[in-house]
Amino acid sequence: MEPSSSLPLRTLILGGTTEATNIARALAHEPTIAATLSLAGRTAAPILPPIPHRIGGFGGIAGLVAYLRSTETATIIDATHPFAAQISDHACQAAALTATPILRIDRPAWRAEPGDQWTHVTTMTQAAQALGPMPRRVFLTIGQQDLAPFRAAPWHDYIIRSVDPPAAALCPPNAELITARGPFTVAGETALLQTRRIDIIVTKNAGAAATSAKLTAARTLGIPVIMIARPSLPACPTVPDADGALDWLKRQAITAR
Repeated sequence: MEPSSSLPLRTLILGGTTEATNIARALAHEPTIAATLSLAGRTAAPILPPIPHRIGGFGGIAGLVAYLRSTETATIIDATHPFAAQISDHACQAAALTATPILRIDRPAWRAEPGDQWTHVTTMTQAAQALGPMPRRVFLTIGQQDLAPFRAAPWHDYIIRSVDPPAAALCPPNAELITARGPFTVAGETALLQTRRIDIIVTKNAGAAATSAKLTAARTLGIPVIMIARPSLPACPTVPDADGALDWLKRQAITAR
């Protein structure tokens, strides 16, 4: 989609991550780029930077295509969570259908270090099964949408941490809820693991610095981790961080003038 050289570069930021927030804040006073932040609406009280924003889905690929055309969007930044596979897929397809340049932030995944005790799985069902038959105290840090598979392992005690409270129907029995938003510190995570007598952690390989402290604490305390691998995402240009995305956007804005 060809931008008008007399207007700022219209950019859609697909957000929900720290990177998206940082990009939006950086563009708030950038005259050559007019950005809109889009959030899925899964968080009750999202952090909203000072740029235009929208909350909610687009209505599939067709809805996103219609949005891009109606708003004359010139570029897309996919700064969604590494596990938000559906919106990333829809964004790539919509970008192709509208000839809109797209860039995805692909933050580096966490990698096991000496002393880590990681079990790698690819699904939530596998993660629940990997907890084993003996009762354990489990620290679940997988968000609020993917808890249902753990209902099949009701003999464990679960400590669930998420930004918002999950629906009760999704939670396994014997579950305690902690609502909190990162970043978290190593000292804080160490204290939590010790006071809650955690035997094992289940987490997604989000790769975020804001939530990596639990892995350092687990390594120090000798607590095993079940690490859920990222889903496959469609091929598109990527950068590892917000700075790379900002550089790309500024180049796009220069080219469009």
